[in-house]
Amino acid sequence: MRETVLITGASSGIGKTFAFEYAGQGKNLILTARSKDKLDKIKKEIEKKFSVDVKVLIKDLAKENSAAELYRELKQNDLHVDILVNNAGFGTSGEFHKKEFAGQHDQIILNCLSLADLTYFIIKDMAEKNSGNIINIASTAAFQPVPYMAVYGATKAFVLSFSEALHQEYKNYGIKVTAVCPGATETSFFDTAGPVGMGMHRKAEEVVKTAVKAAGKNKLYVVDGVKNYGVTLLSRFLTRKKTAEISGKILKKSLNI
Repeated sequence: MRETVLITGASSGIGKTFAFEYAGQGKNLILTARSKDKLDKIKKEIEKKFSVDVKVLIKDLAKENSAAELYRELKQNDLHVDILVNNAGFGTSGEFHKKEFAGQHDQIILNCLSLADLTYFIIKDMAEKNSGNIINIASTAAFQPVPYMAVYGATKAFVLSFSEALHQEYKNYGIKVTAVCPGATETSFFDTAGPVGMGMHRKAEEVVKTAVKAAGKNKLYVVDGVKNYGVTLLSRFLTRKKTAEISGKILKKSLNI
């Protein structure tokens, strides 16, 4: 039987690229995001190019209990997941108290709560069959405090720690769990986050190739790009106070605060 991949945030950027990558490997897809038009277009493109089945489930995972709703829809449609890609997420930038409450709250729900909830439901099924693969998209922001992106950085630190714990916890169940930590990437992320990207932007295709390769090797985590990996090493050699000062100065300058 063909494996089936569930990808969240599949309507653009890294999520869309994952869809084409796995379709090219002959895997069936379940794509979820908020935009029906975008997902239907991707479904049409993929099914025209590859001999795979693509299911579309519309869901806003920034809403509370949305992951449980999505899982119920999977069961109602008799859909089984072999590979879960928790890609959906967003970030905002600026002084914490000046940002809208809803934006900060929704970041936590989408980046942390829905990711953990969906993983909980799917990993139970994977544990029953002693097989599965989970890829969680974290960020290089997970390795240090990020002033002016305080909520985003904290949510990605959660994703990294959560993934690393599950990686160890589910080894004996035959389940692979890998955290992927991209740096600045050429996606629509910055439409919401603002001008906060540091250095050269990597392409979504590069991030996905890094992720798929690392997941295949059951790596604990992987940082996409040599330069990005170098940046994450700073947190090993500098105090957290110092890394917060450095990242804060860089973000403050980028945002003209």
